[in-house]
Amino acid sequence: MDRFPAGRRRDVILATGAEMRVTGSTDTCAVVCVNGGQAREVEGTWSASVEWLVRRLAPSFPELGFAEVRYRVRSWKRLDACFDDARAAIREVAAPRTLLLGFSMGGAVAIAVADEPHVESVVGLAPWIPDELNVSGLRGKRLAVFHGALDRWLPGIPGVSARHSRKGFDRACERGAEGRYVLIAGALHGVALRKPWGGLLTLPRAERWAELVEGELRAFAAGC
Repeated sequence: MDRFPAGRRRDVILATGAEMRVTGSTDTCAVVCVNGGQAREVEGTWSASVEWLVRRLAPSFPELGFAEVRYRVRSWKRLDACFDDARAAIREVAAPRTLLLGFSMGGAVAIAVADEPHVESVVGLAPWIPDELNVSGLRGKRLAVFHGALDRWLPGIPGVSARHSRKGFDRACERGAEGRYVLIAGALHGVALRKPWGGLLTLPRAERWAELVEGELRAFAAGC
């Protein structure tokens, strides 16, 4: 059940044709959230992990607007299209201050578009940060990465190793980003899964993920 008041969510079609749903007002500060992906080129979906976090945290941050992005195509083979969808979302919310929250492949998407003028911070949840990804847009900005210690790729099971995200985090810091990296003991890849009938199933240590994200949101919201 949603924990934020009815009527505060609105649906938007972005300039690229992607979808966005917004909880709260983005007049001052926005949290733009981008999802993970896969190899197959499939239609975009809403992120279960991001949705759970928005439901859990939005009521505590009435000063923040939360914008969840649904890509046109959810695949790392179409990364450029995902980048375009994320940029369209940032420009649509047009907030003077923006934090990007990216899950899995969404970490790469958030980092790639962090050069947008009003983006101040990126929070990566189990982020995929490929070696060829340009991280220069994070120079002088904040990057927080949270990763499940038990996360790993297995045949047929999506995942990103913590070693991989740590390497990307260190590379970003070498190029001028500032922030923190936290390994979450007992956590897997992400915060929640979507049940076949549409509900959300929380994964181990979901509250720890929420606690860490809440800390970043509190620091960001202090200036709103």
